[in-house]
Amino acid sequence: MIRASGIVLRRGTKVLLDDADFVVNPGERVGIVGKNGAGKSTLFALLEGRLDPDAGSLEIPAAWRIVSVEQEIHERDRPAREFVIDGDRALRGLQARREAVDPADGQRIAELEQALIEAGAWTAPSRAEQLLAGLGFTPEQWMSPVGSFSGGWQMRLALARALMAPSDLLLLDEPTNHLDLDAMLWLERWLAGYPGTALLISHDTEFLDAVARAILHFDHGKLIRYRGGYEDFLEQRSERLRQSRLAWERQQKETVRLQGFIDRFKAKATKAKQAQSRVKALARMEKLAPIHAESGITIRIPEPEAMPDPLLVLDGVSTGYRSADGDARKVLANVTLMVRGGSRIGILGVNGAGKSTLIKTISGELPVLEGGRNASRGLEIGYFAQHQLDMLDVESTPLQHLLRIEPQSREQDLRNYLGGFGFSGDTVNAPVGPMSGGEKARLALALIVRQKPNLLLLDEPSNHLDVETREALATALAEFGGSMLLVSHDRHLLRTTVDSFWIVAGGGVREFDGDLEDYRAWLADHGSQQRAQEREERNAQQDAAGAVDRRAQRRVEAEIRQQRAVKRRPLEQRINKVETKMEAASRRLAELDTLIADTGLYSDERRDERLRVLSEHGELSKQHGALEEEWLLLQEELEAVDREFSD
Repeated sequence: MIRASGIVLRRGTKVLLDDADFVVNPGERVGIVGKNGAGKSTLFALLEGRLDPDAGSLEIPAAWRIVSVEQEIHERDRPAREFVIDGDRALRGLQARREAVDPADGQRIAELEQALIEAGAWTAPSRAEQLLAGLGFTPEQWMSPVGSFSGGWQMRLALARALMAPSDLLLLDEPTNHLDLDAMLWLERWLAGYPGTALLISHDTEFLDAVARAILHFDHGKLIRYRGGYEDFLEQRSERLRQSRLAWERQQKETVRLQGFIDRFKAKATKAKQAQSRVKALARMEKLAPIHAESGITIRIPEPEAMPDPLLVLDGVSTGYRSADGDARKVLANVTLMVRGGSRIGILGVNGAGKSTLIKTISGELPVLEGGRNASRGLEIGYFAQHQLDMLDVESTPLQHLLRIEPQSREQDLRNYLGGFGFSGDTVNAPVGPMSGGEKARLALALIVRQKPNLLLLDEPSNHLDVETREALATALAEFGGSMLLVSHDRHLLRTTVDSFWIVAGGGVREFDGDLEDYRAWLADHGSQQRAQEREERNAQQDAAGAVDRRAQRRVEAEIRQQRAVKRRPLEQRINKVETKMEAASRRLAELDTLIADTGLYSDERRDERLRVLSEHGELSKQHGALEEEWLLLQEELEAVDREFSD
């Protein structure tokens, strides 16, 4: 296990941890949370041995292989798949030794061949391809040079390389920052089967809730451990804050304000699945009022001055890009949709489907190639995209940015407004250049919404934002009275703020009748169809090429068997663990049944014992039922693996 005692960590004059203790058990998946600048990444540097604590001790098993995602990529000419396989340094070392061995040294060759088999050398290409496919790379991109990808896609390659490496301790710092929703769901499934210990820094609360089984929270120089996922952490921490009565008056005021908004929304919510899902997400905010109040960030989006209906109509629109020679490359075709006044729409679709292209077309930034974009008189668009951060003047301050928009406004009013976005005190007069990505995103958003748009177009607005700011943004967007189109991989933000969905797929856009759970099922079905089509294409290619020689065929069959075994192994391990727990629970339930059958247990003298036995029996029965359900799900996953490799 990892054990830290009395850890002191400083960054310059700032104390990040002061006499902090924590324990991480083998096989745990632990989320690391805290405000920006709290010291989360510094903690990872400590665990990797890149820095020493200023005081205290840290114990990590010497044999553990520690892997993290490399932040700088140097092998820009390396093919993507080979770059990923390079993450398995032990395998690459064996391959280098095999290449260098004397061809006459049969004994050494045999030893190295056996070692290569044990290291999974024959399945390495297919394992790397599975990682690349899961993270959104198409087969055509697998052998493309690393340098041919954009920065975000290079970080996906770095993530795949880390996942490829055999490890006992996996450190992931914001792994979802450059992922879209389908890649994030794939990563959740991958981590669920990871047998080692994983520590995860993430501002994506639903990702943390799906993956983490414990939370370590940076809290005033300490690391406080909470059991369960992120939702459990919120409830436990919220209760701690309530009990300590921190800023109680502010908390009560925030709770009343949120409750009033939730009640108003419930009164007008339809029976549509997404509207009901949003009611549940908004109700969750009631628990978080103390945490919101403590964060000091209370974003307010001004109400629009007018709300035409409809705001905008796309009529048979084809959109995309024109090359330098004038040729059109369509991304979306024959799109006919209407943005109504007050509509709140989430835009779904796999990576590369054209979500950002659609947003740019609606904003008017990208001209239509065919059809009509008909905007109503009075339409005021507020468009937030990642390039908005690059348009900030790095030499100017937040206050100066706002004064350029409203030179007639009182400076104090502008200071108060910026304070709601987390800029207070000296920060309103600090230059933008050295600010973090999260601070720049907050400022860009503050400038956009200040102009009172009636249609907000938001393309990944929560990237770079810490958890507290994401929650404040979700609250603000939920209360916003205008229309909104939102592209985001942040599922909590989607659940809280939108009433319906559009889905971008197959070169078109259509309304999606469902919620995020339905979209998860759509993704799985869509992926199955794609894999079936790819299998048909491969089979057709093999038929056209003629019979494959027997030796190559045996190698393919061996590779398939090994792939199947690799996929089955973590499931079988989890099934064994569940069965062990079920057996222990069954034995204890039998013991409790014997006690319950004893009439003497119901005497007044044994009242406390009776209550304890009945309580334990009820709790254990519930646990046993949950274990049975988990066992059935694991068996279904095992059968799915067998079906996959029997096709």
